[in-house]
Amino acid sequence: FFPRFGSYKPYDAANNDKTLADLQVVQWILTQFSSIDELKAAIANVDVTGLDKSAVVHWRIGESSGKQVVMEIVNGEVHFYDNTVGVLTNAPGFDWQIANLENYVNLRPGSASNLTLGDVTIEPLGGSSAMLGLPGDFNPPSRFVRAAFYRATAPQQPTGEQTILQAFHLLNNFDVPIGIEHPTGKAPDMPSATQWTSAIDLSSRTIYYKTAYNSTIRSIALDN
Repeated sequence: FFPRFGSYKPYDAANNDKTLADLQVVQWILTQFSSIDELKAAIANVDVTGLDKSAVVHWRIGESSGKQVVMEIVNGEVHFYDNTVGVLTNAPGFDWQIANLENYVNLRPGSASNLTLGDVTIEPLGGSSAMLGLPGDFNPPSRFVRAAFYRATAPQQPTGEQTILQAFHLLNNFDVPIGIEHPTGKAPDMPSATQWTSAIDLSSRTIYYKTAYNSTIRSIALDN
């Protein structure tokens, strides 16, 4: 979601034959194009509008080559950003999120060195102490920072299956628990909590997913 920062073109009935609602954009991309470059060439000829003014979105788009971009629409104008960190969360915009990473320039994988203060030596309490200061809450900027560092420190795996399993291991850190956004005892059954988690192998065209009440990883092989 991209509220407050994104804004589509207003709907114009005269352009109906070249207009998409925002929730149609993913289907349009997947059925019309085989590369990001093809999408970039075509999007200028399409008007994207919204059915609900408050539910503006932005998109992370990947292709099997490994290339990723973020597409955002602001004041009706389409912007593309190369996504070398491979992460996208909700608002603010992608360029702001990248700039915000500079607030965490001290973070490193591994353990911090001992520190001597006068006659006292301060030692790390455990592993990953060099990552102290990594934000742990669930707001979009914090999740962006956390995901960017988790992804950057994850080893590259030799197979798609191993990569998928590692992706779920990372994504487990972003499960929003039921009730966290509501006063104690007043949470409905599924209020803005993580309802499903998915990972996609673009080479084998296989979607892997699990759901809130079933952690078994299931798959859909699109080539079949």
